[in-house]
Amino acid sequence: MTDKRRRFRRLFWVAVGLAAIGVLYVGVTFVQVWSASRNDQARPVDAIVVLGAAQYDGRPSPVLEARLNAALQLYNDGMASIIVTTGSNQLGDRFTQGFTGFTYLRDQGVPEANLRIVVDGTNTFEELSATANVLRDEGLGDEVLLVSDPYHALRAVEVAREVGLQAWFSPTDLDSSVRQLLRETVGVSVGRVVGFRRVSNLS
Repeated sequence: MTDKRRRFRRLFWVAVGLAAIGVLYVGVTFVQVWSASRNDQARPVDAIVVLGAAQYDGRPSPVLEARLNAALQLYNDGMASIIVTTGSNQLGDRFTQGFTGFTYLRDQGVPEANLRIVVDGTNTFEELSATANVLRDEGLGDEVLLVSDPYHALRAVEVAREVGLQAWFSPTDLDSSVRQLLRETVGVSVGRVVGFRRVSNLS
């Protein structure tokens, strides 16, 4: 066997090995995403954080409403005295997701003094980074309970920890599709390698 063929075979098996490691890595991440989606980590914290979702001219979409109702239940259960609503607006929107969440919870009886609005950010990293700044500026503490759809659990917690929050997750009662779990698997897999900040800059 010539040296050229030996090098080719060596490179071939290195490539096969790397591909196998990549498949294993993504597979393990998928299991972690799926497992996290089934786990409610509700506990007393400094603040409950509602991650943003679509709103329709000041009215929460069904997804956002489910998140707000879940946060309200946690608030009523005494998990925290502060609820943070997050989310910016889309081009042409009159209202932000954060403000829509604020007015919805206020109308449900939560005092304005117990609500905070974060309207900076169009993705999870930006929303949580801005939330961390608000909590630090007000001296409210950094332990948070994130509320979002089940499939979002693992990535949301890891993003929160990257921005300096001590985070746990409590899901809504909405179902997560395989497509959503796969999308989150890609997001977590890439974010763990290059950092969630860089991933957010690409979104």
